[in-house]
Order: sequence, then C-alpha cells, then structure tokens
Amino acid sequence: MKIGIIGAGNIGETLTRRFRAVGHDVSVANSRGPQTLSELARETGARAVSVQDAARNNDVVIVTIPEKNVPDLPRDLFAGVPANVVVVDTGNYYPQQRDGRIEGIESGATESRWVAQQLGRPVVKAFNNIYAQHLFELGKPAGSPGRIALPVAGDDANAKATVIRLVDQVGFDAVDAGSIDDSWRQQPGTPVYTKDRDAEGVRRGLAEARQERTPAWRATAKSPGDFAVPA
Repeated sequence: MKIGIIGAGNIGETLTRRFRAVGHDVSVANSRGPQTLSELARETGARAVSVQDAARNNDVVIVTIPEKNVPDLPRDLFAGVPANVVVVDTGNYYPQQRDGRIEGIESGATESRWVAQQLGRPVVKAFNNIYAQHLFELGKPAGSPGRIALPVAGDDANAKATVIRLVDQVGFDAVDAGSIDDSWRQQPGTPVYTKDRDAEGVRRGLAEARQERTPAWRATAKSPGDFAVPA
C-alpha cells in the first residue's frame, strides 16, 4: 500500500519504520519541511515530502500530530483526495500536559470526532493507546501467545478493515472498537490506554470504560497552550 504519514514524532517515526519493514511505500512529512527528515528517509527508504504531498496519491493517510496543532493543518489538505482514501487519527488530547483547552472536546465530542471535523474527512482511530517504543519492539506474529491488541474505531467498515489489516501486519491483534463516537473508550484514562492487553483484555477494557473524563485528562484554568483557559 501507499501510506502517507503526517507527523514525525515518536509514533510517526515508529509507524514509518514499521510500515517500511513490511514493504509498504511510505511518504512522511512534518511541519518543518522535508529537509528535516532526510535521516529518517535514508534509514528507512521512506520519502520525505511536504504535508500537502503526504495527503495525496496514497491509499492511507495517517495524521499523527499534537491535538492542538490539527487546526493549523492546511484547510485544503484533502481537497481533491478521493473519498476512499483512509484517514487515520493516532492523536490523544492532553489538556493539562500539552494541548490546553479544546472546547469542542471539553464539551463532549470524542477526540477523533473533533479531529474529523477539523480535517473535513472521516477518520479511523488507531495506534493511539500504545507507547511508541512498545509499538516498535513488541509486535509478534499472528497467533503468538500474549500478542498485544490495539482497538480500532471508525464509521466506515471498509476503512476500518484496512486499518485492522495494517495493525496485524506490524505485529498486533486488532479489536473492532465500534464507531468513531465510541472511540472515547480508547482515549487517555481508560482501561485500554497504554496497558498492552491482549485481544480479550482489550474487549474487556473497552466494555469497562466510563465516558466521563478523569481529572488528569480534563482542562483546568492552568492548562497550557493556545487553547488554554485565561488565568
């Protein structure tokens, strides 16, 4: 498959390495320009491109940037991109730790529903609940005992099936976590977040999740960032 990755932080770099290792054609972009990704490109064989180019001529586009930066992406990022291109959101909302207050999320939207609204495209939520190091190191062949599972949520069955295949290819079981409005079950503070559970454990964790955000994952008057509540 042809995969574009927007964002070259820990998860973006890890997915670049993992997808290249299983033979996918990967292009990767960040906000600082392709010249800053030359080392990653040499290491992996991925192509360093602009953000706009990462969204075009690919089968899958993965958006893996801080939540607060999503509104800063080009407004026409997906203009002319076919509707069957799968868009994946790996992000998490960290209001106290990084992002500041984002009113749309604080007022009840799931993180990925809010991201989809900013992008103007449906998204599939995946790769958000595992540490980058574990994503890189802990994949196992299908059928291996104790294989870690990752939840995948989305509204389009075909798009979700594509992401589920990708999850399997990089060494993890995938659990269908329902619609994008169900994706709160895999957000920070839930039982499946960073817990490296197997498939049955993920299913159980999704069922046990509670929608109300725990205090550590809600904005406060001192939350940092452009969306912070004024002191």
